[in-house]
Amino acid sequence: MKVKFALAGLCGLFAATPALADISVCITVSATGPAASLGVPENNTIPLLPKEVAGQAINYTSFDDATDPTAAVKNVRKCIEEQKADLLIGSSTTPTTIAVAGVAAETKTPVLTLAPVGLPDESEAWAFRTPQPVSQMAGALVEHMTANGVKTLGFIGYADGYGELWLNVMNKALEGTGIAMEPIERFARNDTSVTGQVLKLVAARPDAVLVVASGTPAALPNLALAERGYQGQIYHTHGSASLDFIRVAGTSAEGSILPVGPVVVAAQLPDSHPSKALGVEYTKAYEAAHGEGSLSSFGGHMYDAGQIILATMPVAMEKGAPGSEDFRVALRDALENMKEVVGVHGVFNTSANDHYGHDERSRVLVTVENGAWKYME
Repeated sequence: MKVKFALAGLCGLFAATPALADISVCITVSATGPAASLGVPENNTIPLLPKEVAGQAINYTSFDDATDPTAAVKNVRKCIEEQKADLLIGSSTTPTTIAVAGVAAETKTPVLTLAPVGLPDESEAWAFRTPQPVSQMAGALVEHMTANGVKTLGFIGYADGYGELWLNVMNKALEGTGIAMEPIERFARNDTSVTGQVLKLVAARPDAVLVVASGTPAALPNLALAERGYQGQIYHTHGSASLDFIRVAGTSAEGSILPVGPVVVAAQLPDSHPSKALGVEYTKAYEAAHGEGSLSSFGGHMYDAGQIILATMPVAMEKGAPGSEDFRVALRDALENMKEVVGVHGVFNTSANDHYGHDERSRVLVTVENGAWKYME
């Protein structure tokens, strides 16, 4: 059976009405609002998700939460109640994802998150991540900093869960390195200027600055630092791995270094990398539909959700029928026991103590060179 898609809402997101016993997957992404540069490529990847698994049709119902946690909750509750969702996917940002994970735990519906969030134990049991853990990405940055003599590091990041998560992880990662992180500045996702924060950073004259943001807002610190003649190294998180960041930051992005999933530079990877072939395949399919150079790492997280579906749904089907509590519980268990599941962002090996499942194969360092991502060997 083929999945039938219909336009849903003002954003043209994909929706489907599931047939009896078909697998039902509910998706909410931030296709509009401050996180649209994350949600749009995620939404664009939905047509590339598997249409069936083990002979069983998969129906996807997707929504735009407009980067609003309240809307994200409304979306998934509606889908659970009306579509009897077997699996949730979403959302795009830390605040919206935490909200979705709460509903997932309450309704005992497994969720694949598209953001690397920290969750309380009651939500953690039902939540699995497609992005890499922040600690893994932070480790790659700290290794580069120590190897290149950085002694002082300025910090400017979102004043929300994503910013605080990175701040806490960096504090731990920097222990024993001799690198002092100060000053620490914050800004809101919808701010249009970070001049005040950057003036404090420049006055402190740190060797390097870490920008903790995502999508187009991540360009603001680069632009402001360039305007004030800052010459130190600028680091970013994988939240900035969007060509929208490069487009808005322009020449101020040049030389910035960030950790990313392998898919961002799939064609540049050595042939031995496990994610290269799949990453190249996804890149070609995505850019065939949306234009050369349109690929985003955020869409890759959605694509990896599809690879996880292919690996875990057949296991769950041995224990229960789609639409049943037995199936959802079995799917949760299968998600917690993935072994060598290859995605475009790395290889997944999960356990009861690790709902990310990534290892060092899931990260590479890149720099911005001539307006494009350059793999750093």
